[in-house]
Amino acid sequence: MASRKPGIESVDVLLSQHVPADDLVEIKRIFYGGELQALNISSEAQKLAAKHDFDIQGYKFEARSEQLRAPRIVRVGIIQNHIVLPTSEPLEAQRNAIHERIAKIVEAAALCGVNVLCFQEAWPYPFFFCTREKEPWCELAESAENGPTTQFVQQLCQQYGIVIVSPILERDLDHEDIMWNTAVVISNTGRILGKHRKNHIPRVGDFNESTYYMEGDTGHPVFETKFGKIAVNICYGRHHPLNWLMFGLNGAEIVFNPSATVGELSEPLWGIEARNAAIANGYFTFAINRVGTEIYPNEFSSGDGRPAHKDFGHFFGSSYVAAPNGSRTPGLSRVRDGLMVAELDLNLCRQKRDFWGFQMTQRLPLYAESLNKYLSPEYKQQIVREK
Repeated sequence: MASRKPGIESVDVLLSQHVPADDLVEIKRIFYGGELQALNISSEAQKLAAKHDFDIQGYKFEARSEQLRAPRIVRVGIIQNHIVLPTSEPLEAQRNAIHERIAKIVEAAALCGVNVLCFQEAWPYPFFFCTREKEPWCELAESAENGPTTQFVQQLCQQYGIVIVSPILERDLDHEDIMWNTAVVISNTGRILGKHRKNHIPRVGDFNESTYYMEGDTGHPVFETKFGKIAVNICYGRHHPLNWLMFGLNGAEIVFNPSATVGELSEPLWGIEARNAAIANGYFTFAINRVGTEIYPNEFSSGDGRPAHKDFGHFFGSSYVAAPNGSRTPGLSRVRDGLMVAELDLNLCRQKRDFWGFQMTQRLPLYAESLNKYLSPEYKQQIVREK
């Protein structure tokens, strides 16, 4: 792998090594909402994980039995991965090597009975956006409809009968070849259901990605699949609560957050944002972060006082799943590739919405009125001062 492996394996490993078992149960109750039941991972999937060196974990989220609705059980998977070849290798070789590696992890997901699977942000390439170099990286942009990555994923969907969310750098061939940061949603039949373009573009330190693409123009689409209603909140959108909100208003039951973020920048935020969104919006969230340290041939600087550098830090993995009742899984490894499988009963979404009443009490007309006022050039802050 073209990466370094700094730091600890995971917080969960540290806790299990240093905390007595009885205390660990109580810690998980407080911080994770309880200890989830582990899924049985098939021996074939375990053998693949050992042979190809990736972490594999599985957990079960249960809902109470209802009188008028049958359980709605679905298995959902997420994958985090390193790049495979050094960034100095030919572009096609780099992309093909990642395709080949991901195919092995998708095979393991299929052996685990996964119905819906999501990859990390810009999964078939190094995360070159932060270098701000146009050459040669723009050559990797590809059509969402018939590019090599979409064709590759369509074959996987047909082979295994899995819905796959595939985030790529899109080349918009119908609009002057401009680029978008796009998630392509492909049905279990291999047909393209549609795509969503990243709504929010970071301009923070090395992560100034506006060099390559602009804010998306697809709104907040929810894709109705055989296995539930899914949406994709790409990377930086997780910092914007209204972005999460809109996917819920459009009926999402599962929202993926394919990301690429490094420890020095956002690790303290990572375990909070997707989990909070699951609670506030009454759906399941899947936070997916790439892993590894990607080193580039040329140094780059962000004008932030740091010396020029050839990497922008360690992508810390730690992908996890959160439920509308506030519970969450442990994270995948901070340093290894991984597959997380979650078995969900989607009935939990409505059950928790009924219990907490957040959707009933959220006062959207009040906020809409206030936001309309705020957008006026004549807006004055509603501040009451002592006279």
